[in-house]
Amino acid sequence: MQAVDLLITHARQLCVIPPGPSGPQRGRSLGDLGLIEDGALAIRADRVVAAGPSSDLLAAYTAQQMIDASGRLVTPGLVDPHTHLIWAGDRAVEFERRIAGATYQQIMAEGGGIAFTTRATRRASLDELIGLGRARLDTALQHGTTTIEIKTGYGLDTATEIKMLEAIAALSATHPARIVPTFIGAHAIPAEYAGRTDAYVDLVIREMIPAVAEWKARRWPGDLFCDVFCEDGAFDLDQTRRILEAARAAGMKLKIHVDEFKALGGTSLGVELGATSLDHLDVTPDGEIALLGRSATVAVALPTTPFGLGQSHFTPVQKLLDAGAAVALATDCNPGPAWTENMQFVMALAARYCRLTPAQTLVASTLNAACALALGGQAGSLAPGHAADLIIWKTGDYRDLAYHFGVNQVDQVLIGGSVVHQAY
Repeated sequence: MQAVDLLITHARQLCVIPPGPSGPQRGRSLGDLGLIEDGALAIRADRVVAAGPSSDLLAAYTAQQMIDASGRLVTPGLVDPHTHLIWAGDRAVEFERRIAGATYQQIMAEGGGIAFTTRATRRASLDELIGLGRARLDTALQHGTTTIEIKTGYGLDTATEIKMLEAIAALSATHPARIVPTFIGAHAIPAEYAGRTDAYVDLVIREMIPAVAEWKARRWPGDLFCDVFCEDGAFDLDQTRRILEAARAAGMKLKIHVDEFKALGGTSLGVELGATSLDHLDVTPDGEIALLGRSATVAVALPTTPFGLGQSHFTPVQKLLDAGAAVALATDCNPGPAWTENMQFVMALAARYCRLTPAQTLVASTLNAACALALGGQAGSLAPGHAADLIIWKTGDYRDLAYHFGVNQVDQVLIGGSVVHQAY
């Protein structure tokens, strides 16, 4: 018998979530859970060694530690590939205004929205941002998120963007969650550059990107992404291209906010530039959906955003699946329309408004979400060789994760084979 560090046995359902041929599960193949009844996992040195029926693994392995899942569901940890988790300030007044009929664009044009959060974030100290981020990160972990992307973008000047990256690095060093940073200095046009967007783009390219690249060389050994809000009222297609080409030349991987309110051609640009993911995609034209479906770029749907804005039009996920795209889900956690750290809620929304099956929502929130962070070979699956990041749920049926909403169904969260959260 082989010795391992941990054996988890007797899961009523063990969802391994096997990778597809190219990494993510694509198109109508989305939803393969690799489900094993009365399943077990063998874990050694923070990695999955084997997954299979409990009887087989109990006969093949001895373990220093045993966890009896006692008929509960076991899945990979959830992966949230799009968040704006670190910010200061409160926009409850804007929420009231939106409920009364004001649009996101109206509030932004009046100096609210991202601009309001930018002012508060610039004033906040590094320690304050770390504390605010840690509280939200704790909530995400308690709801099952084990890997998470965190963006900058509420600084919109070099010093504050670097301060936000420092907050992300501090959280990564002290929190069990696996964190991936994204620089999005091109999130909005700051007030001091009103009417001078090209001048601000020049600042992002000539000052911010070199500063971020220097920061990465000193402080961050892994991947760092660059994102742009390619949208009417933010950055046009040419400006987006200039920023992303400069970021790619500086060694960053690429993402783009595209087609949230108006299609500007950002999806075609992202595919051309080899972006790891394109996010939102609420109004993407059919021709660009077909182009995205033929590419390696992951399509990230953010159903909390139209929900938070009180809209009824969601990402056309069924068209994306028909086109063969790799579809992932994320919270878009932010202080505006999508203040939620809860990927379980995202799964519930996606099932109802994007018509994803419970199995599809789970794969889109684990394996495919990891691929949206270029982590498909490491996170989001419990296939051998992947990180032993997993959840033992209170339920025994994976369908409950999308079916039973408004409650936290997590019992235990493990990262690297260690228990980092236990519900009481």
